[in-house]
Amino acid sequence: MPAWIPGSYMIRDYARNVVSIRAESDGLDVPLTKLDKSRWRAAPVEKPLTLVAEIYAYDLSVRGAHLDNTHAYFNGPCVFFAVCGQEDTPCEVEIVPPAGKAAAGWRVATSMRRKDALPYGFGTYAADDYAELIDHPVEAGHLSIGEFEVHGIPHAIAIRGKTRVDMGRLCHDLQTLCERHMSLLGVPEGFDRYLFLVHAPGSGYGGLEHRWSSSLVCARDSLPARGDDRIGDAYRTFLGLASHEYFHSWNVKRMKPAAFTPYDLSAESYTGLLWVFEGITSYYDDLALVRSGLITEKSYLELLGRTITRVLRGGGRLRQSVEESSFDAWTKFYKQDANAPNAIVSYYAKGSLIALALDLKLRSETAGRISLDHVMKACWERWGDRGEGVPEDGFEAVAAEVSQLDLDDFFAASVRGTGELPLEALLHTHGIGYRLRASSGSSDKGGNKLDDARQRSVCLGATLTETNGRSIFAAVMNGGPAELAGIAPGDEAVALDGLQLTSANADSRLKAYRDGDELDIVVFRGDELVTTRIRLAAAPLDTCYLELIEDVELDVESRRMAWLHA
Repeated sequence: MPAWIPGSYMIRDYARNVVSIRAESDGLDVPLTKLDKSRWRAAPVEKPLTLVAEIYAYDLSVRGAHLDNTHAYFNGPCVFFAVCGQEDTPCEVEIVPPAGKAAAGWRVATSMRRKDALPYGFGTYAADDYAELIDHPVEAGHLSIGEFEVHGIPHAIAIRGKTRVDMGRLCHDLQTLCERHMSLLGVPEGFDRYLFLVHAPGSGYGGLEHRWSSSLVCARDSLPARGDDRIGDAYRTFLGLASHEYFHSWNVKRMKPAAFTPYDLSAESYTGLLWVFEGITSYYDDLALVRSGLITEKSYLELLGRTITRVLRGGGRLRQSVEESSFDAWTKFYKQDANAPNAIVSYYAKGSLIALALDLKLRSETAGRISLDHVMKACWERWGDRGEGVPEDGFEAVAAEVSQLDLDDFFAASVRGTGELPLEALLHTHGIGYRLRASSGSSDKGGNKLDDARQRSVCLGATLTETNGRSIFAAVMNGGPAELAGIAPGDEAVALDGLQLTSANADSRLKAYRDGDELDIVVFRGDELVTTRIRLAAAPLDTCYLELIEDVELDVESRRMAWLHA
């Protein structure tokens, strides 16, 4: 059984969910020997071997398998065993409905090719080999299904959850979005269908890409309700998620790092290129929303400002490069602890800002002749659907070749360095103003302008979260007031300056103080009460918002239009 699933770079040891396993042949039991955590060996047989396994399936994430009396969902790595040495053998899967009335009316949604199954029906499905077999998640249950076409290719969305979604509008918007992505890199070979599998509970967020489908989780209220034609923050976030996973159809599913060609699902596969495959995808996911006309320029700039804010608020950007973050995803990014903000940078978020900086740099220094679009097309032509992976220096080499620019210093500083990106100057060349301000509080994501009265003047240098009715210091920033006062992650907040301190009142409490004020702060560390002094510091200017500069020169306006509207 695989130890991890492509697209989620952490060892998950799916074999741990095998409750029991046995083998038989010609009606007789066949001895099984377990070789290690994920492999078994059967005694030799002359006739077909049948393996019967009971698997615990109660993981609701997009990476797992979940079965109850309302539905069944599974990813192939969770349930399908590989026959060692026969991974290239074609596979068939028969999906059988549960017995009883509970499953009456269930439908099956998967991008796997149907053999004798009716559309959205139980029956037999087929895959060319084991790698394809485990790349088709399956959902069975009471599903809301919508269908549309993109360049003549059938697309569908299947939603599980009690929603009253405007399916017509949702399909229209997804069609518009998918057409934008397909116009950039073209139709991949064998791309004859696509399925969005959506789980819409009361709350949740996540996604995982596959070659012919994606699994998405979103809060049900994120989806458009009938009669509501607005694109609010929640629906915009859902469209960005769908856009991200769909762009992966090209960037990582068919064009991938050499380290993933082929995948070794028994152990970690190290690459410094996740910033290319996740970061650049994160850049294009929201850019496609404005280019397709689904959101306005102002809305897109708000999203960009939020991404910049997320990066600026993490001290880890000054300690770890995105190349290191990519390489260490297995042990750091996917296994974050309380010190993660101080030690780790996201190859998603900062990777997307590197893509932004590179795109603007190319456009500016080639007078609009070359952009990141051209680089991605050249990479796709070289490595897409070719069976060869992108070498570690491949993307940078193609960018230099296509642009005819010396980009060595740019990549050395942005990809392998830990300095700040030159976003302010690059955005200005495209008529965008880069502004920084202090945060207004824990709920401030950035992206918009606020008056001075709403901004904080001081900070604790720590984040408080509510956990089981207690306010806990979840993260303590290096060099900040809380750390200098001796506060540690996991401490329970009790009082500040003699008054109760909680995650709910911290923002309002801090408004009463100024830079340099020294106060008593009281916490519980375990069951011991600790009192110490804290010297408050000025709130950092770590919150970004972007503005369209009015009355720019014609060439700047033209460059901006070409960037935002392709």
